[in-house]
Amino acid sequence: MGLFSFIKDAGAKIFGGKTSAEKAAEEAADKAAAIEAANKEAAAGLAETINDLGLKVKDLKISISGDTATVSGLAYDQSNKEKIVLVVGNSAGIAVVDDQMEVENTEPEAQFHTVVSGDTLSKIAKEFYGNAMKYPVIFEANKPMLEHPDKIYPGQVLRIPASPE
Repeated sequence: MGLFSFIKDAGAKIFGGKTSAEKAAEEAADKAAAIEAANKEAAAGLAETINDLGLKVKDLKISISGDTATVSGLAYDQSNKEKIVLVVGNSAGIAVVDDQMEVENTEPEAQFHTVVSGDTLSKIAKEFYGNAMKYPVIFEANKPMLEHPDKIYPGQVLRIPASPE
């Protein structure tokens, strides 16, 4: 006589319970469904924000998978398209934006700049335009996402339009 060790979930189910593998599969399915629901809710929230900001786009569709957001639709112009990409990309949890949008009225593409510690709009304007006093161009190019020229943060991505004359 003595104690014998067994793997409790490996044998036949005689008590009507689930094995640990079955429980794990159920939990994984529940977790995947919860993540999918959260992603749909986040995408709907982003679409609402884009609408609230008055950005011009038809048939906007946003989907999120992991840390990647896919955006499609017909933007009024390049500026609106870039602002939509920035709204989505500057959201917590999003690392990559797959831009599938088309543009109704073409115009030159802007550059993008990721803000680092110590950056100001004046410093960025000096870097891109050679003149710190042209910071309002960058501020206007990022409205309505920016509410004040002094309220930028490290990691934020900004639109830098073509050099003003």
